[in-house]
Amino acid sequence: MAGTLYTYPENFRAYKVLIAARYSGVAVKVAADYVHGETNRSEAFLKKFPLGKVPAFETKDGKYLTESNAIAFYVANEQLRGTTDVHRAEVVSFLSSADNELLPAVQSWVFPVLGIMPFNKNNVEHAKEDLRRQLTALNSRLTKQTFLVGERVTLADIVVMATLLPAYEYVLDPSFRAPFGAVNRWFLTVLNQPQVKQVVESVTLCAKVAQVDPKKYAEFQARTGGGSGGARAEKTDKPEKKKEKKPAAAAEVAEQPDAADELLAAEPKQNDPFETLPKGTFNFDDFKRFYSNEEEAKSIPYFWTKFDPANYSIWYGEYKYPEELTKVFMSCNLITGMFQRLDKMRKQSFASVCLFGEDNNSTISGVWVWRGQDLAFKLSPDWQVDYEVYDWKKLDPASEETKKLVSQYFSWSGTDKSGRKFNQGKIFK
Repeated sequence: MAGTLYTYPENFRAYKVLIAARYSGVAVKVAADYVHGETNRSEAFLKKFPLGKVPAFETKDGKYLTESNAIAFYVANEQLRGTTDVHRAEVVSFLSSADNELLPAVQSWVFPVLGIMPFNKNNVEHAKEDLRRQLTALNSRLTKQTFLVGERVTLADIVVMATLLPAYEYVLDPSFRAPFGAVNRWFLTVLNQPQVKQVVESVTLCAKVAQVDPKKYAEFQARTGGGSGGARAEKTDKPEKKKEKKPAAAAEVAEQPDAADELLAAEPKQNDPFETLPKGTFNFDDFKRFYSNEEEAKSIPYFWTKFDPANYSIWYGEYKYPEELTKVFMSCNLITGMFQRLDKMRKQSFASVCLFGEDNNSTISGVWVWRGQDLAFKLSPDWQVDYEVYDWKKLDPASEETKKLVSQYFSWSGTDKSGRKFNQGKIFK
């Protein structure tokens, strides 16, 4: 299954193939000398791939494949393709609907924002409604399960996530995505899987809908010769600006990734929300190192000697819907997913979240510490995906009850309020 993938950088269609290859352990090499607009118009390339489209894939034994979903399916393993007849059919169904239903809606809304196509109000409004309808259906399904098909990541998750990626970056602001909590949790869970993060390096969720600027489309037309494909993409290497490495979804159609990259590179850099709060004296890095290397008999007293109650606070969070928790491993996935989606909180936060009980009789709760005196999740739209499904209570650092609770959760012991025994825990650090 090994082979060479021809694509331009940050092509969301190529992401599908590269992520699938990471999961299945297939060696996929990206052609380093590919230049979009030149390589794919050469006689040698067109002899292999007559339509000149990318991504295109050349197998190690000299076979040629096109269409991103087909290539991703080729490099995928059995788990990604579906382990039963029903699951395989469901995976194919999601791959089809992603291209035929989701993608047109995403493109019709996002492309005018990027300046890749002219703005048409009716088209954009129709796209919003189409996308809202699709997200409603996905939300209904994901309310009952962690992933789209079965209990593990499949090609359905990879392809749908990649298709929605530009929308989540540019147009799905907090108010639009608010009704789709299950989809949001799923999206960020998939996006933060190790195999996905190796391919898609950095994504910032849309905080405010990007506005259409007619000048962008005029500039794009001038740059591309009226969209005729006359200009070619310039190869750049700017490792010091990781924020520039964003998916250029629109470039696939327009064949001009350089234009989309320029628009993306102009995005303002996002600051750490905690930086607006007083710094205080508590050093999270120091405590996390001590906690990781010492027994709780030492690390818990160390926490109290270093904790700065004037500038940091302690909170207790309890999952609101324990009746919905079934299998223990699925409940643990909820915790892991939340941690992954809060990755940028780690520097100024620490938490121990525990699962008590067993299959079909469990609860999730945890003790959190962070910089500032208010709920930290409200500091950033990116951090608000999960927190509303928990009840939050600020704890008094001076009380004996808080000290007992911190000791219990930091040492992973005891029972919950209903007497369920500690099952397992996870540390956010």
